Amino acid sequence: EPLPAKRRKSSVRYNRGMTEDSQIQAPPSFDRLYRDTRGRLTLQRADFLQRYELCEDMAQMLVEPSQARVHDLGLAEDLILARSREGLAAPDSGFSDGEAHWVATRLAELLGWDWADALPPVYKP
Repeated sequence: EPLPAKRRKSSVRYNRGMTEDSQIQAPPSFDRLYRDTRGRLTLQRADFLQRYELCEDMAQMLVEPSQARVHDLGLAEDLILARSREGLAAPDSGFSDGEAHWVATRLAELLGWDWADALPPVYKP
């Protein structure tokens, strides 16, 4: 009887060594909040990604209540965005001024609203 073929270990190892954090990509508009003049992050990478996730989650959570204020109360989009930014920029909110402005800009983007105070887009060649 022939001997059974040896089982080979697969040489394919998908995403080996890749951590969950390394898969998160913050957009350039958020990235510039935490870069110094030389382009270095001013926070540890893990802290930077945590701040980005917090801000993105907040913008996502504000979509539905913001739409409701337009439809139910008839408030202007600019007013809702400005108030959102002001509330997030309050000292006890846990957000920096830059983060508050980024969240309001991201909220406007998610809702498809034009906002005169939105952060300018960042283009990377």
